[in-house]
Amino acid sequence: MLLAVLALAGCSPQGSGSGNEAGAEVGTALATEGTQSSGVVGTESAKVGEVWYFALPVPYNTSSQAIEITEVALKRIPAGIKVLEYGAYHLEDAGGLPLLADDGGPHTPDFGKLKNYGLKPVKVKAGEESNIFYLAKLKITAPPKETARWCRFDYRQGSQAYSQTMDCEVELKVAK
Repeated sequence: MLLAVLALAGCSPQGSGSGNEAGAEVGTALATEGTQSSGVVGTESAKVGEVWYFALPVPYNTSSQAIEITEVALKRIPAGIKVLEYGAYHLEDAGGLPLLADDGGPHTPDFGKLKNYGLKPVKVKAGEESNIFYLAKLKITAPPKETARWCRFDYRQGSQAYSQTMDCEVELKVAK
């Protein structure tokens, strides 16, 4: 089992890229470099049928106006991985940022018992890092041939809709 956790103080989220959602402008409010955009999170001991939680980059609003995040998604989901749902949780409630955690693992938060802030838009103040992080709940349905990659954040700033894609990557290798 694997569980990677960043302490609250050491959490510097960010990624890189641009969005392309229909009707939305390409966003630039979210920071694009940092811990979660500098490598691949993964495990080599996953099994078909297992459920894993993958944390998307923690939103850091570098702009001078607040934003409201309305939706997140992984853009590349390979065959063998199914996204069951996305959620948004408070860093303190989860005991830090679980970059990758197996469902039922001894150090994995019970997300079913935590408040899911993703049921409505999440506001991130100007120049601040959110204390809410987003999570993808992934099920392994067959040995994945590639990584899941690119985290898309859709948000509103004032009356304008934006979409920004940030670098993030998770590799779930099935043990042979």
